[in-house]
Amino acid sequence: MTLTLTDNATTIVKSITAQPGAEALRISTAEGTDGLAVATATAPQTADQVVEQDGAKVFLDAGAAEQLDDKILDAAVDDAGNLQFSLDVQHQA
Repeated sequence: MTLTLTDNATTIVKSITAQPGAEALRISTAEGTDGLAVATATAPQTADQVVEQDGAKVFLDAGAAEQLDDKILDAAVDDAGNLQFSLDVQHQA
């Protein structure tokens, strides 16, 4: 399996990456923590896994790819205009 995106996440990633200098969203392991960092990127790094879904691109470093292998990425904008990402587990049919 690999990371999948909800329709909301796909729309938001495409919106973010429509800005100049942002080809994709990159998710990487945050150094010294169990957390993940999200930033825009112009190109994948050498060992990145590339996830492309309906025109939305996400680059995952090796640690993030391992953590997110069976996950679904969702995204929403709250009432204050803040972007929030959430993860859910993919259920096999």
